Amino acid sequence: MPIGYSRRLPRGSHTTRGGLPPPAGPYSEDMTVRVVFADDNYLVREGVAGLLTETAEVDLVESVADPDALHRAVAVHRPEAVLTDIRMPPTFTTEGIAAAKRIRTEFPDTGVVVLSQHVEEEYAFELLSEGVGGLGYLLKERVTQIDEIVRALHEVARGGSALDPKVVEGLMSRGAGDQDSALRGLTEREREVLQVLATGRSNSAIATSLFMSERAVEKHIGSVFQKLGLVHEAETNRRVMAVLAFLEASEGTRPG
Repeated sequence: MPIGYSRRLPRGSHTTRGGLPPPAGPYSEDMTVRVVFADDNYLVREGVAGLLTETAEVDLVESVADPDALHRAVAVHRPEAVLTDIRMPPTFTTEGIAAAKRIRTEFPDTGVVVLSQHVEEEYAFELLSEGVGGLGYLLKERVTQIDEIVRALHEVARGGSALDPKVVEGLMSRGAGDQDSALRGLTEREREVLQVLATGRSNSAIATSLFMSERAVEKHIGSVFQKLGLVHEAETNRRVMAVLAFLEASEGTRPG
């Protein structure tokens, strides 16, 4: 993937001459990601904001408490990424998912990572079913692992995707009993490789986990992508799309 350029402004100077920042530009690997963070809980908001401001890889431009304020902040700052809770006012159900979809539609250069308190596979599927590029879904427990949050923000900023390993496990188990799913054509070993691969581990980590050689892992991964019709997808999205392809093959696994 060619390296793009960053339109990041210097800290403390987030506006153009006309009063608005330029749209988030193409992602650059060495850029500091400008982020807007949303959570209605004051203590959580302040705590996470404190962690984010301690890392040089993130420039937290604003923290907000509700979806409307989030949308306004994104329109004003045009950040490269957004970090938002799923449950926010007024109903405390899926406002974060609705906000993520709206942001991705109106500001396609801004990636979004949503945070959930629990593993809720139907929410993950709702968020990602129309496309995984620029989207992430992590458990809130990851906020104490700031490196994981930063990695996810960088991943969605460049148009990739990030999915919590525990959510992947839930998605996989949700459709595991369907005999008509896309996984029916996979061998048992390929299914094992897919399940570990979808959690985001590298080929070497998969090899270690399954006591295989890296060459064997590469062969199985290629076969999985071929059978799931993901040969031509961008490499950064394949891991999440493999899980979604598994679920989409079965109408019975869809929420609602």
